[in-house]
Amino acid sequence: MLYPHLRQLLPRAKNLAQHAQSFRANSILTKHIVPAGHGYAFAVKRGTRFRIVDLHGEQVVDFMAWVSTPRASNSRPEAKPLPTFEKMSTAYTRYHLRGVTPTIGEALYSNADRALLRITADTVKVHDMTFMACFPALYEKKGMHGHRSCAQNVFEVMKEYGMRDILEVSEPFNCFQNTPNYSLKAMGSSKPGDFVEFEALEELVCAVSCCPYDIDGFNGGNITDVAIVISEEKTGEIQEQEKTIA
Repeated sequence: MLYPHLRQLLPRAKNLAQHAQSFRANSILTKHIVPAGHGYAFAVKRGTRFRIVDLHGEQVVDFMAWVSTPRASNSRPEAKPLPTFEKMSTAYTRYHLRGVTPTIGEALYSNADRALLRITADTVKVHDMTFMACFPALYEKKGMHGHRSCAQNVFEVMKEYGMRDILEVSEPFNCFQNTPNYSLKAMGSSKPGDFVEFEALEELVCAVSCCPYDIDGFNGGNITDVAIVISEEKTGEIQEQEKTIA
């Protein structure tokens, strides 16, 4: 569902299709709202660009990605692609970038030492590659039984892509999260409408969790929705249809 206020919040950098020569004009935008404290998974093809957008500010988003492979030829047409053992690795990324988080034009690497995603636009420029996804036992040890967690969120949404165990959840790229290792900015550095944009360099299955950690003022002390905006190039058939309508 697309919230009515999304149109006002997304074009913070003047125009979605023009900012930093990122989203291509000849593209179709698909928008999805990730509810506060929940997750979302989506598949992208090589060359696809997508944005993770903080709609209300100071909301951390755990992001993960796996190289995907198509289902068997005899599978149902609607069958989801399968993630492989190759996945985005914050450790390999730290190695390539000498410990700092990537900036525009730099990449996130896989555990097979390949570039999987390139950052093509970023209005925050503060992210984290240090901390794991929060997990159920973390909250249980604090007496908060049944509290949602990023690991559980990702596991839930990745089940339809074949994930069978929560231990398959990988280490995240924590969008919009600041740590003392990187910057003296506030812990939650993003403002309403801020985003980070990626370009897929391989066929991928991606997952995000709108982090539900609401302790000690983290996430601004208030868990809020975020958005995923995917830009896909128009096919020749769609372009011809538009010409006919025009």
